[in-house]
Amino acid sequence: MSKEHIETPTDETLKSNFIHQEIDKDLQENKNQGKVLTRFPPEPNGYLHIGHAKSICLNFGLGKHYNGATNLRFDDTNPVKEDVEYVDSIKEDVKWLGFEWQGEPRFTSDYFDQLYAWAVKLIKKGKAYVDDQSAEQIASQKGTPTEPGKESPFRNRSVEENLDLFERMKNGEFEEGEKVLRAKIDLASPNMHMRDPLMYRILKRHHHRTGDKWCIYPMYDFAHGQGDFVEGITHSICTLEFEVHRPLYNWFLDQILEGEPAPEARPRQIEFARLNLNYTVMSKRKLLQLVNENYVSGWDDPRMPTISGLRRRGYTPASVRRFADEIGVAKRENVIDVSLLEHCVREDLNKRAPRVYAVMNPVKVIITNYPEGQVEWMEAINNPEDESMGTRTLPFSREIYIEREDFMENAPKKFFRMDVGREVRLKNAYIVKCEGIEKDESGEITEIHCTYDPNTKSGMEGSNRKVKGTLHWVSIEHSKTVQVKQYDRLFMDEAPDGHKDKEFLEFLNPDSLSVIDNCYIEPNYKDAGANFEDGIERYQFQRLGYFCIDKDSTEKQVIFNRTVALRDSWSKKKK
Repeated sequence: MSKEHIETPTDETLKSNFIHQEIDKDLQENKNQGKVLTRFPPEPNGYLHIGHAKSICLNFGLGKHYNGATNLRFDDTNPVKEDVEYVDSIKEDVKWLGFEWQGEPRFTSDYFDQLYAWAVKLIKKGKAYVDDQSAEQIASQKGTPTEPGKESPFRNRSVEENLDLFERMKNGEFEEGEKVLRAKIDLASPNMHMRDPLMYRILKRHHHRTGDKWCIYPMYDFAHGQGDFVEGITHSICTLEFEVHRPLYNWFLDQILEGEPAPEARPRQIEFARLNLNYTVMSKRKLLQLVNENYVSGWDDPRMPTISGLRRRGYTPASVRRFADEIGVAKRENVIDVSLLEHCVREDLNKRAPRVYAVMNPVKVIITNYPEGQVEWMEAINNPEDESMGTRTLPFSREIYIEREDFMENAPKKFFRMDVGREVRLKNAYIVKCEGIEKDESGEITEIHCTYDPNTKSGMEGSNRKVKGTLHWVSIEHSKTVQVKQYDRLFMDEAPDGHKDKEFLEFLNPDSLSVIDNCYIEPNYKDAGANFEDGIERYQFQRLGYFCIDKDSTEKQVIFNRTVALRDSWSKKKK
């Protein structure tokens, strides 16, 4: 997929979004007293990925668009998989994307006492009961979409017995899996989620916020809608898989609010299609497997689709937000080409990344008629897309490096780079002509001998003389040596987890990472002014691609990560 230009979204294009249309309708009817409050409710059981970035941009974008606000609420109802590390990473990701949540971050665990009280209320109404059956037994009684489920032998316990057992569950008298609390709804409902779903299970695990206070924890389906209600959320924006859960959320709220004064706001759930990218896996379980089994270096490995991975690779917050705007929201599942995300990154970096000279696969060039020991400082534009970024100077000397692929012996006519007897321009310097080459015993070229035209420097009489090839270069004497990590797509298949007969790991790209230990870069590249709001230094290596300085860099060893190539070459690979 390729796009030549991306327009900034206008209010009109935003309002064509069906979610905006639904919210506009609610506001016209003065629902929720004309307020809009959304929320982003991640589970702190892993790092966020690009799919979550879409949801973040959508929820926070809606809050901003309607002069409302957005809450950040952690759904921490499963202490088995949760960790403070994930909480901290999620907060960092949201801030990096450029958003601020209302007040302090919220946690479902803040509402555990209230959720317990509501569960007791449902028991007293005869709408919930304690079941002694195992998870396997309960699942076997669920029935099918066309056949009703079977009643649990414990479904008709008395209110008093259920209250007693539920309190004893809370007090830790029973072991994990021994009892659960279930809602008493309709075992013949065509919606399987309404067939007496679980509300609480026993988990004798330490919680990262509540410690050992609780040994029963609410199920997500019981906590989700109530958490929204407690916070006064007006519009609960969810992905499509939660559409069938909506009747259950509404049922719980109906039971809780029965007999109570009308609330100021009641959450309305609206579903949209989640983001699916080709050549990518989004499952947290599979991403965790990649980390735990060392297929990648961590959650922030630049090959990962995690927000932290994209950040480390050099993607910008603006490019991710632009991508979210570009793909929009839909009611039907679809697959987005990852090249569109890469295009958004290129578009942003092209405008903002300063240009520097670097040579990754060098061959030595000796300009034989250039004075030995002489050094000239050539002026170079930092970014031709933004004149305000100014210029810098770079040293030019008798011996330089160029890219090995920029020379071809006996080259065809349409090869507009260097060949014996052919003239090319060294960018921001002189026109040079190859006079001969030297090779080693294996036949590999070790040196290229050139002469230069001293009248072709910028500002001189011959500076306008036209030649067809222009090459970047670095002075051997002055260049700095850095390490470059080049990243490609982690998977070779467009749908690595879409094969029933194959494991997604079978499609890992063996060439997804290559390391160049000795890349030569101009010495004063920092003078180009890589000024980005998140503090990550990003550059365009002339003719090579976009790169950023990795967080593991030291004064002795600077590491660059390749962010994205100058153009999409993957489509050619597919062909």
